[in-house]
Amino acid sequence: MSALTWIAAGSVVVWLWLLLGQGFFWRTDIRLPRAPAAGPGAPVREPGAPVGGPGAPMGGPGAAACGPGAAIGGPGTPADEQPGGWPSVAIVVPARDEAAVLPASLPSLLAQDYPGPAEIFLIDDGSSDGTGKLARELADTHGGLPLTVGSPGEPEPGWTGKLWAVRHGIALAASGHPADFLLLTDADIAHEPDSLRELVRAARAHRLDLVSQMARLRVATGWERLIVPAFVYFFAQLYPFRWVNRRRGRRAAAAGGCVLLRREAAERAGVPEAIRQAVIDDVALARAVKRSGGATWLGLADRVDSVRPYPGLGELWRMVSRSAYAQLRHNPLLLMAAVAGLAVVYLAPPVALCAGALTGRPVLLTAGAAAWALMTVTYVPMLRYYWQTLWLAPLLPLTAFLYLLMTVDSAVRHWRGRGAAWKGRTYARPSAAPGE
Repeated sequence: MSALTWIAAGSVVVWLWLLLGQGFFWRTDIRLPRAPAAGPGAPVREPGAPVGGPGAPMGGPGAAACGPGAAIGGPGTPADEQPGGWPSVAIVVPARDEAAVLPASLPSLLAQDYPGPAEIFLIDDGSSDGTGKLARELADTHGGLPLTVGSPGEPEPGWTGKLWAVRHGIALAASGHPADFLLLTDADIAHEPDSLRELVRAARAHRLDLVSQMARLRVATGWERLIVPAFVYFFAQLYPFRWVNRRRGRRAAAAGGCVLLRREAAERAGVPEAIRQAVIDDVALARAVKRSGGATWLGLADRVDSVRPYPGLGELWRMVSRSAYAQLRHNPLLLMAAVAGLAVVYLAPPVALCAGALTGRPVLLTAGAAAWALMTVTYVPMLRYYWQTLWLAPLLPLTAFLYLLMTVDSAVRHWRGRGAAWKGRTYARPSAAPGE
């Protein structure tokens, strides 16, 4: 067989593996774990299990003893009625030039229907568009949870701007009575009124140190429809949620837009200081928590949404390319491997199908069609999650080609000294940071 036929056959094998052996990454049923039913005989549900899936007894290092069939908190005790009532929460919102999105996001935090004490700390990270002033005006207009606006000044060497702002927010929150939980959420994230309550309920009921939801990104324009669902699809392929949620597993990840973190777990992991240089800060945070023995959970959101628009290809391109090369550890060999992998897995199937049809080679045509069909089938659940037409599924090779170009562009920007650029700041690779 020709080289293209071998490549197409290899692509079929890879897609069979991705379909069955990569943690069922393509499924979209990993949602916020519900509190277990109260009463004797109620099972404690494994946080990595899909909604509606079979329960499993909790375990792992640091977990309190829990007999078979016992509900968390003891027989007959609902998860939200455990001793001590509802814990306190500090909501930390790093914000840099976010005046355009704050009117759609901040009121949703102010309006949180949370039974315990909660306070918002919005950290204005050197904004030039009046972000801090607007935040105060919105708080005065809408009322709700108390809001404190702080400004940490320019980041010290070796810190990214976002983590510098998060550090300042955590310090502000700790200046009074340190909160039991920290909710780290981006300035473009809108929460339904019960979002915080359900996050805390899940963390307490399943003894989780970190609970993160992948916010549903905005999908309104043609480019957003083509690229945004694939962004989450590719992320889940790299970090299958079922693997991430294994208590003794090594895979760790989080979605930075919505992370509920126990204060004790943050202190134990030494964050944010331990990850101060991280460009992909959410994954670094989850790794630090998991390394320190914490239990983490990541899944798709139903009631947490990003309101940030990416109307054109340029905005989406910058969103992906600013961190793509950092994901590859700024390693040229990993870049070449990623480009080759994308080409074999996503681009070879349609090329093989077309070549087989034009040359009358049935083996080549069949291999290309089979790989393309498997690819399409795995993309359908994500399109349904985003309420998009299924006709976009066969276009995944085109989307993957765009991501390939974005990844290469990310490396080129890094080599030209522009690195991970975001809102006027450019971050070098961590090893280049002063004093490190």
